[in-house]
Amino acid sequence: MKEKSSPAIASIIFAYAVVYVVWGSTFFFIEKALHSFPPFVLGSIRFVIASMLLMGYCWMKGYKLFNKAAVKQALFVGFLLLFIDMAAIIWSEQYISSGIVSILSAATAIWFIIFDKRKWKENFSSPTIVLGLILGFIGVMMLFAEQIFIAIPEEEKSQNIIAMLVLTFGTIGWTIGSLYSKYSKKPDQEESGEDLNVMVKTAWQMGIAGFAFSTVALVNGEYANFQPAMVAIEDWGAIVYLAIFGSILAFSCYLWLLQIRPATEVSTYAYVNPIVALVLVHFFSDHYVTQLQIIGLAVVLFSVLLMNWNLYSNSKLYKNYKRKKRLLKLRNMAPKSSIPRIVEVVEFGKSDKKDRTKSDNKIKNKEKDIIAE
Repeated sequence: MKEKSSPAIASIIFAYAVVYVVWGSTFFFIEKALHSFPPFVLGSIRFVIASMLLMGYCWMKGYKLFNKAAVKQALFVGFLLLFIDMAAIIWSEQYISSGIVSILSAATAIWFIIFDKRKWKENFSSPTIVLGLILGFIGVMMLFAEQIFIAIPEEEKSQNIIAMLVLTFGTIGWTIGSLYSKYSKKPDQEESGEDLNVMVKTAWQMGIAGFAFSTVALVNGEYANFQPAMVAIEDWGAIVYLAIFGSILAFSCYLWLLQIRPATEVSTYAYVNPIVALVLVHFFSDHYVTQLQIIGLAVVLFSVLLMNWNLYSNSKLYKNYKRKKRLLKLRNMAPKSSIPRIVEVVEFGKSDKKDRTKSDNKIKNKEKDIIAE
């Protein structure tokens, strides 16, 4: 049987660059598109285009496109994840900087700890998670405090606070949708082949988001007052970028990376996205990135790290790093006569998995010999 070749390093780097930079830049391009598009029209066009293109791709690939139970679940999850959360993001960016929006979005980890009732015992018994939760709230409150005490007209100040509260409720919607998606999975259905491909379900999720955005835009009069001829070329470019690169390309790269790289490694996009957003805001917008916003971002990202510390510390990637670090330390401590044996130990990872247990026992004995010398 012919073994599958490993993905090229260049392809992996490209995929990470897309997930890191493109997803991080969507906050900035939403703010830019809002110069010409009303918020719900923006969401409508973005997700209608993205859902049609993605569903067309799935059809060409020959994927099964409909299953009543799977579509029903996808529509509910899509409503919470892509309509409630994205509507909150787009609407709030009319009033507050996309940099602040990206920081508050990064704090979503807080709500996962609070609303994941099945893991309350595990989460709230972990000192690192509890500390991360506290720091996360402190980081968020720093951003609210800045808006409360900033020297701007009271009406503008109130609107900013409302926008931040709306965004916070949007991230809660994202959390509930994600948890529902996680716990409503039916393994027996997936094994029997009745479930749909994840790309198809994503297309349905984008479809319901596009439908919901379009409905609201029609009801509140945004489409009636929208004049496409008045939209600047660069703003059309922003919305096409959001649909094709932000919704389809970045998500496809994310799914591909999850298949070939450790999930804990892929999840690092959550730390990079808000940094990318702040950099774009600082250099390419009229908003001023304050020192308090930078400190708030650092606090929030550190809190996310703490809340995920148990996951990272138990990952294969981290364990391999610790093993190599320990062996390197032994190599530096050992006399020269022991170095060939330590090199032999370092190479043990290349052996077959079937011989791993036997190899580990030999390693322990070799390390004892090294220390004894």
